[in-house]
Amino acid sequence: MWPVAGVDEAGRGALAGPVVAGAVVADWCLELPWYNDVRDSKQLSASQRERLFGLIARDALAVGVGVAGSEDIDSAGIVAATRKAMYAALDSLAVRPEFVLVDWMVLPQLRVRQEGVPKGDSRCLSIACASIVAKVTRDRMMVELDRQHPGYGFARHKGYGTADHMSLLARRGASPVHRFSFRPVRLVEGGLL
Repeated sequence: MWPVAGVDEAGRGALAGPVVAGAVVADWCLELPWYNDVRDSKQLSASQRERLFGLIARDALAVGVGVAGSEDIDSAGIVAATRKAMYAALDSLAVRPEFVLVDWMVLPQLRVRQEGVPKGDSRCLSIACASIVAKVTRDRMMVELDRQHPGYGFARHKGYGTADHMSLLARRGASPVHRFSFRPVRLVEGGLL
């Protein structure tokens, strides 16, 4: 068996906080019982994601995480920041993959074979595991950012553009972890919302 890594991100569409990438290398020949429970992280409850995160961490050959902060997103753009997080997740793996499966995109500077898989988090076990790692890690980070920047509700909406978040953003103005390059934040900062 040659190592294959699945890679996915969480937080790409949020208005605040980082974009986080997960990378997972596992021995898929083991057919562990929890494999049947793995789905795209968006199709799982928070408690299901937490449980699977622990199982992935326990049973995978390697798990990696990469983060690009809101300042990276504002300076380089969301696609470049997402790729930066994905490269970092792959670089942090204890097992070097010989092939990489990436949800939707490709990584132009990657020096191993790869494939961008449309809807990969729904179609590929390794990408779905990576999506769970990325989502749980980012959600935990947003809970911590809620402590550091109280009054924005980051622990509830995780930085996404919910009605609650938009109301708080309009009332309080942007925090240091908001993405100033994203239109809704710019409109609030410009006094247009």
